[in-house]
Amino acid sequence: MAEKPTKNRVRYANKKKPKKNRPHWFRHLLLVSCAASGFALMSYLTYLDYDVRQQFDGKRWAVPARVYADPVELYPGYSLTAEKLEELLQNLHYRKDPRLSLEGSYSRDKQQVRIKTRQFTFWDDTQNSQSIVVSFNETGIESILPLATASDNEELKDIPILRMDPVQIGNFYPTIKEDRILIKLEEAPDALIKGLLASEDRDFYNHFGVSPRGVARAMWVNLRTGYMVQGGSTITQQLAKNFFLTSERSLQRKVREIFISFILEYRYPKKAILEAYLNEIYLGQDGPNSVNGFGLASEFYFGNSLKDLPLDQVALLVALVRGPSEYDPRRYPEHALQRRNLILDEMAEQQFITERQAMDAKAKPLSVIPRKHHTNNRYPGFLDLVKRQLRAAYHEEDLTSEGLQIFTTLDTQIQETAEKTAAVKLRELEKQPKANDLQTAIVVTRKDSGEIVALVSGRENAEGGFNRALDAVRPIGSLIKPAIYLTALENPKKYTITTAISDSTIVVRSQSGSDWIPKNYDHREHGSVPLHKALAKSYNLATVRIGMDIGIAKTAKTLKQLGINKEIDLYPSMLLGSSGLTPLDVTQMYQTIAGGGFLTPISTIRAVISTDGKHLQSYPFNVKETVDPDATYIVNTILQEVMREGTGSPAYKVFPKDYGLAGKTGTTNDAKDSWFAGYTGDFLSVVWVGRDDNKPIGLTGATGALPVWLALMRQISTEPVVLNKPENIRMVAADACGRGREYPFIAGSEPARRTCERAAPEAAPEEEEEQPWTEQFERFIPD
Repeated sequence: MAEKPTKNRVRYANKKKPKKNRPHWFRHLLLVSCAASGFALMSYLTYLDYDVRQQFDGKRWAVPARVYADPVELYPGYSLTAEKLEELLQNLHYRKDPRLSLEGSYSRDKQQVRIKTRQFTFWDDTQNSQSIVVSFNETGIESILPLATASDNEELKDIPILRMDPVQIGNFYPTIKEDRILIKLEEAPDALIKGLLASEDRDFYNHFGVSPRGVARAMWVNLRTGYMVQGGSTITQQLAKNFFLTSERSLQRKVREIFISFILEYRYPKKAILEAYLNEIYLGQDGPNSVNGFGLASEFYFGNSLKDLPLDQVALLVALVRGPSEYDPRRYPEHALQRRNLILDEMAEQQFITERQAMDAKAKPLSVIPRKHHTNNRYPGFLDLVKRQLRAAYHEEDLTSEGLQIFTTLDTQIQETAEKTAAVKLRELEKQPKANDLQTAIVVTRKDSGEIVALVSGRENAEGGFNRALDAVRPIGSLIKPAIYLTALENPKKYTITTAISDSTIVVRSQSGSDWIPKNYDHREHGSVPLHKALAKSYNLATVRIGMDIGIAKTAKTLKQLGINKEIDLYPSMLLGSSGLTPLDVTQMYQTIAGGGFLTPISTIRAVISTDGKHLQSYPFNVKETVDPDATYIVNTILQEVMREGTGSPAYKVFPKDYGLAGKTGTTNDAKDSWFAGYTGDFLSVVWVGRDDNKPIGLTGATGALPVWLALMRQISTEPVVLNKPENIRMVAADACGRGREYPFIAGSEPARRTCERAAPEAAPEEEEEQPWTEQFERFIPD
């Protein structure tokens, strides 16, 4: 009998097998996404950490080089008025303060100026701050004395010489137009640190980059007052934003800022972060350049170093952190004052200062200096030359990022005099018929050292413009003639100062068969003339005869010995100045002549020092004899004759008759270029006047460049020319009987004398002294 199936067996037989639990696809995706995001975040943080350390540990800032003018040295007897000294102090951003409470302050009482100088590190010495009084009389500085104090019992001694801190004339900026003066944390005033902690980050020493409590407190204070009083960002976050990021407002930038803040706090001590913040924070705008860091801001707003600022001024700098534009004390003094006082209240609230200190500081005015904005480089033509000379020793990056201090030879008073004189005289010259759209270039050096004290690159003297003093290559006309005569006089057996030269028509034939027939400027021939008169009167025909006789190549060699490094085309027309030179080239040439045959390279730089005061480079006085001093002395006496009796004679309508001026005019074909080069006892200057399009201006050297030269030199020169006669020079009268004017001859070349009867004084009139040349001397250049 078949067995019936039981109920349980049927139930179990019909039961399906349970399904296996498998992960849902969404969880897979979530896990993968989390892993990828975590990996991406870690990779990003690793990259960010590397980037932060690279920037923060490396060269943090590109600090521009600072360029200074030659410091003014004051001493008893110096020809300077009280007005000019006050003008200098204002250029140095000294402030008027009868109490002289800070470095960089002064007061004036009629003919006395009281000064508290700044400490300054020069290339050769560090000068400490001094409190002095400068007294003046009719001629200049009478005395310089230290200021007396109640404890002074001994007699005050004169200060023999006082070197003022130099005027900063420019910067060499990197591509990003930021400027700063780096400071160390220990150099920052205690009040500055406390002010920042009170207003910007009270929890700085307790948080790890971001302060939630600070954010909450700032929100509460801002809601309570109804406007932005406090910010939620920590000092570390502000550094991250300023140093590593842009000012873009976005969530992405804010997140990046927080990450960078964490990295900074993890990698670096609080001291390093705070010091970087002090040097990086943006505090204002000086034209196109941003003012970064408290070191520079102190000078920008108050004209003083940070360490010397009183509490009220420190509080104003802290006030600027929140908004340099909104609280600019020059544009919005009321806003700035309100914010400053709020900072002082917060400092008192945190017990960083007393209530009394806060009240006293709040009672003081803003005291911001009235800064007259200048362009980056106040004298761009001169600074262009400085930069070119520096490139021989430094890379461009070094000049724009290493914070070098460059001390130059520029005299700001002479520079400004030259610029003003050029502007005035060009307007006067343009009243002449053809003299339109005139341009000029001027170079002024110290005669004895070759240091450039002024350089005018054009009428506008604008930054980025064409530098005519360095780059305008123009024919120099008769300025070349002293080199020709110098070459001839180096052969005293053939040429002396009184050698007779034929100033008559000369035909120069070339290999091509074409003839060159030069002409005198007045289109006249002057017959036989003594050599000195040929140069003094700038006779072309006589000059060409000499040049062709001694050889064009020899004249070119002399030019090289005088300091001209350009290649000179050896054509006969070179003898009349067809070769093109720049005003700077001409200055070097005449510097050697004025130096008695000793080549002194013209210079603009005294020294270069690093930010830590290390002496990097000096430019010593380098002189070497390159041409015959005896022949050069004779040429210089003829250049004095140029000014007395020749083409430069209008000079003595301006200068005293015994000033001994030496110089030479130059005019090119069709009166396209007007030149003058000359010197006094203290300065040498070269002036070019012409047009950029090379059209005629209708002015000669005597009617164009010379008036500019005279107007300038009359204002700056105080010393007449005194030529130092070499031992080998003999002064001999031109007359064979030993009568009349004496002329210099190289020993052995002087004319022989004969015994003559003494004539009565009236029998030897002055006007006949230079007449009998053809009878006395037999050296002639053949036609």
